[in-house]
Amino acid sequence: MAAKGGARGSGKQLLHLVFGGELTTLDRMEFSDLKALHVVGIFPNYAQAYDAWKDAAHRTVDDAHMRYFIVHLHHLLDPGLEGGGGAAS
Repeated sequence: MAAKGGARGSGKQLLHLVFGGELTTLDRMEFSDLKALHVVGIFPNYAQAYDAWKDAAHRTVDDAHMRYFIVHLHHLLDPGLEGGGGAAS
């Protein structure tokens, strides 16, 4: 039975969060307004998260202080999980 949200069959669900916001300066990873962070979504694999990140980043390419990130939630939820690395993790 296929699960909702993109996880299918025996494939591992490796959750990834995509979010972004305006940085205070270009040389620090500090957001200017935490209430204004843009949560793009949570995705079942790196490929879908990367596509969402790329789309969000391209929409803000003219704003040098706006940055988007991919967080590997599966590493935080289960640090012992072998995610494998590379494009699939």
